[in-house]
Amino acid sequence: MIDKKDITGIILAGGKSSRMGTDKGFLKLNNKTFIEYSIEALQPLVSQIIIVSNDPDYDVFKMKRVEDLIKDAGPLAGIHSGLKHSRTEYNLVLSCDIPLIKKEVIEKLIDAQDGYQDVIQIVSNGKSMPLIAMYKKTCETTFHKLLQKDERRLQVAMNQCKVKNIVLDPENNLYTANINTPEELKTIAHVNND
Repeated sequence: MIDKKDITGIILAGGKSSRMGTDKGFLKLNNKTFIEYSIEALQPLVSQIIIVSNDPDYDVFKMKRVEDLIKDAGPLAGIHSGLKHSRTEYNLVLSCDIPLIKKEVIEKLIDAQDGYQDVIQIVSNGKSMPLIAMYKKTCETTFHKLLQKDERRLQVAMNQCKVKNIVLDPENNLYTANINTPEELKTIAHVNND
């Protein structure tokens, strides 16, 4: 098991949220903001949490906040910025729109790291989830080169890394649901109350 002092948590909260119409990190589920769920899931596992966002409103959480070094270039740029500011070899990356995320799901990434992989990502419902993943600090260089060439697709970046997939048991798929629309938020509020 990797020691938490060697792991940084990186929460991506810079999305445009065009489908939701509002900043997703501040959406509430059961009186808690989405980003608070991410912080709570990561906190026991990491030495520091970095929030990647250009919005100073996130400073309310008293975490280190960094801005995208390359603006409007999507999650690839967000992960790159987080890795650049990280001081640890291993980095757990979470997007802020996965409010049901559980520490146990993230722990699977840590348990699976044997030192050989650049990226370990969750696979849920048959979909790979590079925004619930552990990245080595060394990915920063690869991502930087791609961004310099105006490449913004995270999948292209992943194809240049050694990636290991962790397939979740079906009963855990719920914890990785990412919420993009008001309808999805209603569904999840119903699920979470059951």
